[in-house]
Amino acid sequence: MFKKILIAEDQQSANISLQKTLHDLQIETTDYVYYCDHALSWIKNAQRDQAPYDLLITDLSFEPDNNTQVLEHGTDLIREARNVHPDLKVIVFSGENRPSVIDDLFENLKIDGYVRKARHDADHLKQAIHTVYNEKRYQPSAIKQAIREENSFEFTTVDITIVSLLYQGEMQKNIPFILKQRQLKPCSLSSVEKRLNIMKEALGFVKNEQLAVYCKEKGLI
Repeated sequence: MFKKILIAEDQQSANISLQKTLHDLQIETTDYVYYCDHALSWIKNAQRDQAPYDLLITDLSFEPDNNTQVLEHGTDLIREARNVHPDLKVIVFSGENRPSVIDDLFENLKIDGYVRKARHDADHLKQAIHTVYNEKRYQPSAIKQAIREENSFEFTTVDITIVSLLYQGEMQKNIPFILKQRQLKPCSLSSVEKRLNIMKEALGFVKNEQLAVYCKEKGLI
């Protein structure tokens, strides 16, 4: 089992819950910080002292306060921590539930596990720690299914055109006229709104801007 774990979590109640979970697992050394900057400092100091951490457990969102921070998000911490300690294992413990965001954490940041803050999250975290310790990635089945459903979503030509126009700054109310000019159907305003809602629901987004940026990053537009 891991011997030395660092937790970065700014919510006191969640931090206490994490401490209890690690106590149940009888981890030898567990350290807890409330800021990403502090977490990175602890990781650097541990490397300097030749007593590195085995695992980092971090949230994604950290609420700003009077203490100005260089690293504002968990993603920033993960990138910088890996620069300092490339072999560091990372589990994200967050309330984030958008499949596209979670998938990006695995694909681009190469995290080792993801646990969502929800019912039974303490049990899931224990499973995640055991799984990652055994050199496997941990994703709860619900998250895996959501990511599979997202990746299987099939964009139509009209979908791609709508999102591309939005990304270019075109107003939604003008899109039906452009679709009609290009002889693409359906092209009514209600149809455009319906397709946007279907895409956002399938991909876990709330805003059109999020959908447009996602499609751009994925090379769809």
